[in-house]
Amino acid sequence: MAVQWLRSLVFTIVMYLWMAVLGILFSPYALISRNGALYACKFYARSVIWMAGWMIGLKGQVHGPVPTGEVVIAAKHQSFFDIMLIFAAVPRAKFIMKRELLWTPFIGLYAKRLGCIPVNRGKKGAAVAKMVKDVASEFSEPGQLVIYPQGTRVAPGVHLKYKAGTAILYQGLEYPCVPAATNVGVFWPRSGILRKPGVATVEFLETIEPGLGRDVFTARLEELIETRSNELMREVGFDA
Repeated sequence: MAVQWLRSLVFTIVMYLWMAVLGILFSPYALISRNGALYACKFYARSVIWMAGWMIGLKGQVHGPVPTGEVVIAAKHQSFFDIMLIFAAVPRAKFIMKRELLWTPFIGLYAKRLGCIPVNRGKKGAAVAKMVKDVASEFSEPGQLVIYPQGTRVAPGVHLKYKAGTAILYQGLEYPCVPAATNVGVFWPRSGILRKPGVATVEFLETIEPGLGRDVFTARLEELIETRSNELMREVGFDA
């Protein structure tokens, strides 16, 4: 365990240093071209997945039909690694993100260039209204909007209520919603240094077509994501 912790520490340091290196190298390209920002971020995501495989023994895989059109992806969020797996897989991901991340070095710049939507989580009603307005504006360019229905990273085995934002977007945009389940948190926890070896999975599930009522949609979304995430976690030995 001590050896794996040290490997995890080295991996974490390298991962963030690599973020800084790429962030600096690609910044001129990213500033003049949204495609430049997209290329840089995809390169980084695939680099992290590759490094995790040989540095800490953690492989990443994506199952299910990868969304390619204008859709809302409602994803289970357990750690940084599920972000990398989703971003590397879909063509043009745009994330609903907490506003504080805009001031994070490199992440803020590239998030803006990708068209990510910042949300002020402290003002619920106003935040949701602004989110809908910003998303409608941002979707003048195609892409896949990724939102975390629980609003934050959730550790395996912990239940957190699904928030209203996803259902509001689903109804307001009238786009299909693709749920995504994961077991990533079993290997890469939401906090701490230790990352465990194994095979972490993100799985895109059956599409929920537009037209459902808010409560029906939320219940359906939670059932699909939580049921499949629990199954994926049990498959790798976690008692969900």
